[in-house]
Amino acid sequence: MSMQTILDAITSGDRTAETYAAIPVPESYRGTTVHKDEIGMFEGLPSRDKDPRKSLHLDEIPVPDLAPGEALVAVMASAINYNTVWTSIFEPVPTFGFLERYGRLSPYAKRHDLPYHVVGSDLAGVVLRTGPGVHLWKPGQEVVAHCLSVELENADGHNDTMMDPEQRIWGFETNFGGLAELAIVKANQLMPKPAHLSWEEAASPGLVNSTAYRQLISKNGAAMKLGDRVLIWGASGGLGSYATQMALAGGATPICVVSSPDKAAICRAMGAELIIDRRAEGYQFWNEDNTKQNPKEWQRLGKKIRELTGGYDVDIVFEHPGRETFGASVYVARKGGTIVTCASTSGYLHEYDNRYLWMNLKRIISSHFANYREAWEANELINRGLIHPTLSKTYALDEVGQAALDVHHNLHQGKVGVLTLAPEAGMGVTDPEKRARFESEINRFRGE
Repeated sequence: MSMQTILDAITSGDRTAETYAAIPVPESYRGTTVHKDEIGMFEGLPSRDKDPRKSLHLDEIPVPDLAPGEALVAVMASAINYNTVWTSIFEPVPTFGFLERYGRLSPYAKRHDLPYHVVGSDLAGVVLRTGPGVHLWKPGQEVVAHCLSVELENADGHNDTMMDPEQRIWGFETNFGGLAELAIVKANQLMPKPAHLSWEEAASPGLVNSTAYRQLISKNGAAMKLGDRVLIWGASGGLGSYATQMALAGGATPICVVSSPDKAAICRAMGAELIIDRRAEGYQFWNEDNTKQNPKEWQRLGKKIRELTGGYDVDIVFEHPGRETFGASVYVARKGGTIVTCASTSGYLHEYDNRYLWMNLKRIISSHFANYREAWEANELINRGLIHPTLSKTYALDEVGQAALDVHHNLHQGKVGVLTLAPEAGMGVTDPEKRARFESEINRFRGE
């Protein structure tokens, strides 16, 4: 009954701290989980044949106690990221090892070491409770959350929190993630929800928007500048759609690599003009048994880029596919250029010809999520309407397995959202006048 009371309070528009403090916290909530005793269920299958619909469960989860510095959030909406796909297919390793190591830190961390893992690294919702020591956030506040979880007891984390030895991704390397009716986050993960967005729209940028910001814009990543030419792999996808918007907003020229005419059309709708359909071009960077690369295909990609740019190579390559594309990425960057990588969705063992790196003074920069300041700045771009959500489709909480499968098989564009407590899409907009200025941009990816 108290879960319905929470939802009624949120939908009423009442945001007073007293209202939410008076609502009893439920004993349990529904959350999307993987189970420790099922980690071997896909053994022997190729990655593509591993089905998240079989491994992701919707369970009733006991509400854990709040630790100091934490917040309990009523989650109205969440989103699918590739880390949920990895979790669901138990690759590259099952996430329970992360939870076991985390659990050894302290009695509070021990709460995370369970035989089930509540997944999800995005949320938009309302604060229900805060733990001891939290003073900037109150019950009743509308929030989104970034997914950086840090302890900050070690000196290494105090210049850049991503360097903290105890840095983890919430909902992937910690428990009690956002694909659920309730979630537990550290208070320093919270950010204000943009008032012109619905719950599912506000939930969708978190992980990918912040990741793209650090990778492309921040001094900790490629530090893109006005006039740069940026090759963006998967430019209509979760990460790439934000990188494309940032390149355009920052005065750079994106060269968008996509895999279909529909995805090319989305890039054009964002304002990009230089587009490469890699399937239409038929690039084969590797031989059939995936053991040897073909440098002539790198050269062919480089030629295509120069045709589009009027003879110029790219200053920055926005890399995340990994093994399939990395050799080509190193090759096509200009002399002195930068290849910035944040993921490896096609494989972690990258191979490239080092002659093109060292003799041409190129740089490979690693980038992983974002620190709190970078995440806050990325959220402000959304709030100001400089960058927009790329939500294409929204699923119900009991359809998370199908949503994850769609992302696993690259059947989506932009981001895929999930309604958790919200009973329907489109709820949560509190500044309709502001929204009206950006309505077409917000809906660019709808139905794709």
